[in-house]
Order: sequence, then structure tokens, then C-alpha cells
Amino acid sequence: MSKARLVITAITVEKRSVAEVVAEYGVARSWLYELLARWRAEGEAAFEPRSRRPKTSPRATPAATVELVLALRKQLTEQGLDAGADTIGWHLLHHHDTVLSRATIHRILTRHAAVVPDPGKRPRSSYLRFAAEQPNECWQSDFTHYRLAAPSGRPGADVEIISWLDDHSRYALHVTAHPRITGTIVTSSFRETVALQGIPASTLTDNGMVYTTRFSGGKGGRNGLETELRRLNITQKNSRPNHPTTCGKVERFQQTPKKSLRAQPVQPATITELQALLDAFVDEYNHRRPHRSLPHRATPATAYTARPKATPGTDRTGEVHHRVRTDRVDDTGVVTLRVNGRLHHIGIGRTHARTHVLLPIQDLHIRVVDAATGKLLRDLILDPTKDYQPTGKPPGPVPKRNR
Repeated sequence: MSKARLVITAITVEKRSVAEVVAEYGVARSWLYELLARWRAEGEAAFEPRSRRPKTSPRATPAATVELVLALRKQLTEQGLDAGADTIGWHLLHHHDTVLSRATIHRILTRHAAVVPDPGKRPRSSYLRFAAEQPNECWQSDFTHYRLAAPSGRPGADVEIISWLDDHSRYALHVTAHPRITGTIVTSSFRETVALQGIPASTLTDNGMVYTTRFSGGKGGRNGLETELRRLNITQKNSRPNHPTTCGKVERFQQTPKKSLRAQPVQPATITELQALLDAFVDEYNHRRPHRSLPHRATPATAYTARPKATPGTDRTGEVHHRVRTDRVDDTGVVTLRVNGRLHHIGIGRTHARTHVLLPIQDLHIRVVDAATGKLLRDLILDPTKDYQPTGKPPGPVPKRNR
């Protein structure tokens, strides 16, 4: 029997005084009177457990924000794009000026049954990660299959999609569809990508015959891609047989455009239609989709352009000293940099206080780039004779007429 029921029994059946019951059961007099009034009004329902939830929650997420989170989840899912809590948080911050923690977004999605439990997934902490330090330091490539739609609505012809991906930034350098991927197409796609993005220092692929002939028994010599890589002094790397995780970035990337393609209400019936959808996806993926594996959930385009690009062979070794630093602007709007053993202070501006930045440095030429958006905040030639490198703007607040 609960204490509440014992107290009511002592008062109403045993006719004991309130003072006696309070002393014996160690309860507050105010609680006893409240319980007695509730019992007289509700009867047996007075003994049922009651919610302790407060009547008001001033710090609860506003209903409009909850609706925005659910709308973003629905919109991204229908487009076949990533719609996790991290991605939704990035869109809220950059497109809606709203800040929510990852945990809050996940609770909202769970509360509204917008999350499908997947207990079979490995925890992210168990992954072994590696990535190139510079853009163009390593390009990964692979190809996958996709089936077109026939005019009758049934599955049509099977085509193949080749991708070239930058290892450092996950930037999709080249994604095209073809009836079949051949050695000639691989070489041609590589040359097209080099013409647009520059020459990489190395490539990483599997051991398909279109990429390498090292397992062909020595027949036929080098294929077209191997000849091109040797001509440009590019290091060619291939994964070990039966180890697809070595090329894990491009292997995982291929799932993303295929998910987007399957989400399209009208499936492509020709390679031309398929290529148009791929071009739209690549533009979205590179420039407007945050990548969870990149620092500060930056887009691949931001990461690809923030640092100097690597080049093959001896072209990377010269008199110019290249390095990249990560830092955060302090509360006074300044970042520090040590040059020739001396610490220098570079003015950025108080409006950028606490902003995470990248500093690509080539000797005394320094750029300060917002790590999250890729925006160039400062481009200067450092004066080694001065401690503070001013912004060049007049001191004091900005006049109202110039705001």
C-alpha cells in the first residue's frame, strides 16, 4: 500500500489527527492537506502517479523551428541527399540563421518518427581514417553501374558511371555516364579533369584492367592511363586485390549519386538524361551540401579551394615554402603567425572574432580563409619588420553612413 493511501486511511478511517499522521509518516503538513483535498475531489484517482512535467517550458524549441527541421528532413530525403542531424544543422545555420545542437535536432526527428533505427551500423569511433593533406595530392577513381528506364516503364539498358574524386576534399572532379567504361574512356576522362583542375601528384584506383595492366601477365604493356601518368610524372597507386576499403572514399561516394538518382520521380531513359541529372547532383554536392567528414562541415568546394594544390614529382619542391595552418581568430580580431622565429599578429577584424580559419602560406604571402564557408578574409604580404600587420582600415567604429 502506498504512503498516500496509508495517510488517507489514517485520517478518514482511523480518525487520527493531522499532527499525529504528520509525525508518524514524516510527511509535510501542506502535502497532506493537498492530498486530502485531491482525494475528496477525485476519489481513487488521487492515488495514481502524476506527471512532473512543468506546465511551461520557456527554453523549449519553438514550434516554427521544429517544423523547419522536419521540412528540411523531408526536402533533403526526397532529393536523395543526406538528411542527418549534422546536415540539417548546417542548413539551419547557413540558410536560416538558426542554431540548434546535433542532439536537439536528433531528438526532434526521433520524437516525430523521422528516424529509422539502424543498430547494425558500426560506430564511427571504430573507423580508421586517412586523407591527403593537400588538394590534388591524390585522386581516387572507380566506376559503377546504373540501369536506365525503358519506355515501357520496365528496367532498360545497363550503363556505367565513372568518377574522379579528390582524396583531400572529397570534391567530385569528374562524373560521367557511358555505355561501357573502357581504357580509352578512363584516359580521356582523366585528361579532361587535368585540363580543368590541374595535374595531381598521385592517383589511387583498384586493379581493374582499365586502370592498370600489372596483373595481365605482362601482355600488351602499359595501358593508356598508365602511359599518361608516366608522361606527367604522376605516382600511380593501386589497392591490393580484395581490399576495396583502400579506395573507400570513392567507393562510398558512388552510393550518394545513385541514391539521388533513385529518388527522382522520373527515371532517365537515355544517357543524355542521366548525364543531366548527374551534372545537377555534382553541382549540389560540391557547392551546397555540407560534408560530415570535413572540418566544420565545409562543402567539398570550400575544402578544395582553401589550400594550395599539390603537383607531381619535383614540381612540388622549390624555393617557395608552402604550409597550411589552422587557427581561430581571437576576441580582438587577430590571428598570430610565427615567421623566421618571430611571432607576428595579423589583423582580421573584430567582426570575425572566434571564426575558425585556414592560413595557406607561401613564404610571406598569406591568405586567411574562413574554414566553414571558404570566404577569403585577408590576403597580404607579411612585413617581417613589423609585429602587427594592420588591416589598412581606419581605426574606430564604422561610420553609420558606410554601414
